[in-house]
Amino acid sequence: MISFALQARLSADPNSFLETARKAEDLGYVAFMVPDHPGSVSNPFVSLAAAAGITSEIRLGPYVLNAGIRDPFHIAVDVATLDVVSGGRAFLGIGAGHTPAEWQAVGLDRPSAMDRASRMTEMVPIIQKLLAGETVTHRGDFVSLTDAALSEPRPVQDRIPLLVGGGNTSLLDFASEHADVVGLSGLGRTLADGHAHEARWSHPHIEAQIDRLKASGRNIEIEALVQKVQVTDDRRAALADMDDVGLTAEELLDIPYLLVGNLEQLEEQVLRHQERWGITRYAVRTGALEQLAPLIARLS
Repeated sequence: MISFALQARLSADPNSFLETARKAEDLGYVAFMVPDHPGSVSNPFVSLAAAAGITSEIRLGPYVLNAGIRDPFHIAVDVATLDVVSGGRAFLGIGAGHTPAEWQAVGLDRPSAMDRASRMTEMVPIIQKLLAGETVTHRGDFVSLTDAALSEPRPVQDRIPLLVGGGNTSLLDFASEHADVVGLSGLGRTLADGHAHEARWSHPHIEAQIDRLKASGRNIEIEALVQKVQVTDDRRAALADMDDVGLTAEELLDIPYLLVGNLEQLEEQVLRHQERWGITRYAVRTGALEQLAPLIARLS
């Protein structure tokens, strides 16, 4: 089954954010997610706790936490708290982090891509042990804990689902063994502005990542982070601003990171990606909320 998750940001109008969460649930989105960029977006767990109060079924989680500037003990507390206030609907979305300003703000230099991925892969098992009720003492390359334990709050779920976001090869290898959902962004090296990325959208890039995820033989849900959604009958005109990524219009219309076309074309596209790569979930942003509602209904 193909499903859709919505990423939203809390703005100065919290009622609009909450109404978006309610609509996402009503329209059939399976997850409601908040990004984690401290200083430029709201705290994801506080925002999601508010959304929990006006929803009843939709899954809730950060998309995705920057593991590089957070510690596993406080992440575990936040996830457990969200699971309690949502009645057992929390998931942990986590990544290695990429935005240099987030390290600078806390007085640190941004580590290498390898060290960022290694920190995340060291942290996740610790978080999972804490959420499972274990007492953890750990001395590692990146984090240390002594007799850390969560006595309260205890999560509602026996196991909190894990979503790993990113495309680093060691991160994908880890995700293939541990994640329930892997979020592929199609994004590569962070560019000079500290926010934008190289687009790695070619079929060889996608296939290399899919092959790594499938190597473990585990049943993992593969998700694509969609960078543009536009329901239109004029697909080529809608792609006029995408001529700097090094792909032809035909290639752009056959990747999972863009959903551009009429409903029939979009349905055919996602079904083709499911058959070819096993991609069964799409993360989209709020501009797509109502645009994709008819497609969700067609696919349900």
